[in-house]
Amino acid sequence: MQVLWSGHDRAQWDAWHRTAAAALQQDWAYGEAMQSGGVRCLRARVLREGRTLAIAQFIGVRVALLVSTGLCSRGPVFLEPLDGTARAEIYRALKRSVPLPRPRALFFTPDEAQGAISGVERLHRVMTGYATVLIDLEQPLEALRAAMHPKWRNRLAAAERAALAVHRVGAKPAQYRWLLEREEAQRKGRGYLALPTGFVESYQALKPAGADAVLTLRVDAGREPAAAMMFLIHGEAASYHIGWTGDKGRELDAHNLLLWQAITLLKHKGVRRLDLGGVNTASGAGIARFKIGSGGAVVQFAGTYF
Repeated sequence: MQVLWSGHDRAQWDAWHRTAAAALQQDWAYGEAMQSGGVRCLRARVLREGRTLAIAQFIGVRVALLVSTGLCSRGPVFLEPLDGTARAEIYRALKRSVPLPRPRALFFTPDEAQGAISGVERLHRVMTGYATVLIDLEQPLEALRAAMHPKWRNRLAAAERAALAVHRVGAKPAQYRWLLEREEAQRKGRGYLALPTGFVESYQALKPAGADAVLTLRVDAGREPAAAMMFLIHGEAASYHIGWTGDKGRELDAHNLLLWQAITLLKHKGVRRLDLGGVNTASGAGIARFKIGSGGAVVQFAGTYF
């Protein structure tokens, strides 16, 4: 196998990524946005007999000013069905050829469910995988609604009966910056970490011209926002990124309506998979119940391998 670490064609990478409905972390613009924040990004194509079998994007950091590390999060992206032997060879080829100074360490978090992967048998798992909720948008809307937990669906119906107006927020940063400010306040109040809020604007600016990158929806109570949700679109997949609600939004079950409207809009855009993000039933039980109740599949990822 041959591994190329340079000379990639952006349009071709985006096409491969889109066809695979791959994760946000393997999107070219994600890597560019991380680099604009001062983090190194490495990209690789793995070929056999001139045919690209996989692509992999790594975020690199230097630990203690000594060890160079690279993390392939939710990757590699395999572009065709491969058996465990071929996948193992791809992992070995990437580790062997990565252009990082020694000492170095390369980590992979495969975009596959625990127990369903192959090719990592000779690697060492150093961290268990996190859980998320994935919604298959290739299903009919009727099936998606039927899959919801009855209480979740009842809250959605109540919000619909209340005739709440859902507004699509414009894609200019000035039009959604208020939501990022509320997210910053949430983080301080609840003490959690996430991608810098400035990432959204960078990500959007680094997507190809005309590409849908951000979907933001809002419900108002009077003249003030009551709740909002933001999703990042990456090819034929999308990821829930930010959610905020005030007291009135909670009272009106606005988030149920916002998520359902987002599902409908994303499906019509040709998005095939919606990732609702991590679920933590210990420290974020309420959010976890909301995501699980939406009817998506709870997926426990395989973990991090070295």
